Amino acid sequence: MTDKQETVLVCDDDADIAAAIAIYLRAEGYLVLCASNGQEALTLCRKEHISLLILDIMMPVTDGITALTTLRGDPDPALRALPVILLTAKGEEADKVLGLNLGADDYISKPFHPAELMARVRSQLRRYLYLGSRVSMPQILRCGGLELDPDSRCVRVDGDEVSVTPTEFTILKLLMSEPDTVFSTKEICLRALRIGASTDTFGAENNVAVHIRHLREKIEIDPANPRYLKVVWGRGYKIESQGDL
Repeated sequence: MTDKQETVLVCDDDADIAAAIAIYLRAEGYLVLCASNGQEALTLCRKEHISLLILDIMMPVTDGITALTTLRGDPDPALRALPVILLTAKGEEADKVLGLNLGADDYISKPFHPAELMARVRSQLRRYLYLGSRVSMPQILRCGGLELDPDSRCVRVDGDEVSVTPTEFTILKLLMSEPDTVFSTKEICLRALRIGASTDTFGAENNVAVHIRHLREKIEIDPANPRYLKVVWGRGYKIESQGDL
């Protein structure tokens, strides 16, 4: 059971799937709201205090990709930072990658095991609530013109705020906390994504590369020739210090 009842929004046009997910979530102690298309989900996100969105891709009226794009571009920073887990089906590989590039934090493929879904929900909520804590890391992290404020969950490049997802924020925070330290994809999974060492991290490690690429597009002037976020081939990723740390 959760210490506090967080609200999870389930958006799927298949009423049976939405109802089944709601049963699993309520059994874990979460409050649950349901929507049958992306437009309904966006309306609920703006009206209710949602802590996490489970979003199907293929839906009528407004599909999941469109809803995700709208959410990540919303003027409300709380909505832009809302954790999103995509529900994907076989044959939606391209849409899954597109969703991650547009700011989804994780995905799970249908049919899925309830235990796996709940593990992903708990992981995303832990990270989201942890990032919102004012106790965890009060100081602003700086590297040249790159700044990360853990209190406000804000990232700035040369004074301009850039919108990042909770997963991107967590990865960047880890890298910026130890500049010039190379983190392997497995280390990022364990330390930033909080995936246990006993868990199969193959899919998560593949997703790290997607999140890194997306981060580069946001914080680098020229992502192909990055100033901050560097790849150390065969070893992993690092934030390169700029001589001011």
